[in-house]
Amino acid sequence: MIPVPTGARVWLATGYTDMRRGFPSLALQVQEVLRKDPLSGHLFVFRGRRSDLVKVIWHDGQGACLFTKRLERGRFIWPSVAGEAVTISPAQMSYLLSGIDWRNPQEALRPTRVG
Repeated sequence: MIPVPTGARVWLATGYTDMRRGFPSLALQVQEVLRKDPLSGHLFVFRGRRSDLVKVIWHDGQGACLFTKRLERGRFIWPSVAGEAVTISPAQMSYLLSGIDWRNPQEALRPTRVG
């Protein structure tokens, strides 16, 4: 799990992004499309067209970090609004990266008996 620093926000770039991009071009997208500062210490999450790959960029004060996650099964749940940024909590990002619907997580039912 990515250690989200206190006070940092998590931004989802809605729509899809070309996953061939690296930190410089994703940071430029944050700056020009989302109108945010990519060096602010906030986390910015991008999703690929097939919805099974995300990239997270983060500047930790010392350098640029680029994290990638691909789901073996299923798809990442993503907001339907295009061209905007949506902010989520670090806990919701944890659900998102686990492939769980972060908008409405469901508690798994515990078995009441064995056998």
